[in-house]
Amino acid sequence: MLSRRLFAATAAGAAAAGASAVLPAGAKAQTAPAESTMDRVKSTKVLRIAALPGEAPYFNKDLATGEWSGMCIAMAKDIAGQFDGTVEYIESTYGNSVLDLQANKIDLAFALNPTPKRALVIDFTHAFYLHGFGMVGRKGFRATNWSDLDKPEVKIAFDIGSVHEIAARRFAPHATHIALKTRDECVLAVQSGRADCVIMAVNLGLTAVKKNPQLGEFQMLHQPRIQLPTCMGVRKEANKDWRDFLNAWVDYNRGVQQIRQWLYDGLAINGVKPEDIPPDVEL
Repeated sequence: MLSRRLFAATAAGAAAAGASAVLPAGAKAQTAPAESTMDRVKSTKVLRIAALPGEAPYFNKDLATGEWSGMCIAMAKDIAGQFDGTVEYIESTYGNSVLDLQANKIDLAFALNPTPKRALVIDFTHAFYLHGFGMVGRKGFRATNWSDLDKPEVKIAFDIGSVHEIAARRFAPHATHIALKTRDECVLAVQSGRADCVIMAVNLGLTAVKKNPQLGEFQMLHQPRIQLPTCMGVRKEANKDWRDFLNAWVDYNRGVQQIRQWLYDGLAINGVKPEDIPPDVEL
């Protein structure tokens, strides 16, 4: 006959075993190895990306049809095509796309500058192109070098908290700075004559000029020539297969000039043609 002590121990063990059998799935998943992004994309054949409305040439959403187009949309479709898959669009912003990666809401974020702070929380692919900086001036205003702007009588507009602001304050510290909340406000400041120019990256500047005939030209700024790498962001994970695959994809498509063509197609959304791009702009 079992002693009371042995019976109690046996019952407790059985109860523990039964409890583990009915643990919620989430509790068990904590000890199971996480599925890598590469494995998930391969198995589901769905590539989840951050899609940013109104950010042509990268992203453009037709409000009437809901259809997406743009440079990064074409890139995403090509990447998904390598797996015979489809693309799922998760509407986001540049800042939120980093958070979406961390929360496993998306597999890929496009058109990100790999800042050191971002690199602490997500990984980056090789750059798919270098984004140069210049300025859009009022009619008749011209500048070739940053030194042409670095004068108290020159009024420079920029959007607060952007890389445009960092560049203006660093390379034209003696200019009169006009800090505004949005890029649209900066463009209006130039149109109205409140500012002589607005600092902008190449794609934004070319698009602004095409959409606003009252503006002057987009001009690259030199000495120094500022070019920031534009990359794709991916989630940090021990398995680097996804990042390694994307690096190979980027290197190949840059080499055969396909990424340049996707950029041209994206710029065309706002009417920018290859011949509208100044010869000193490197894409």
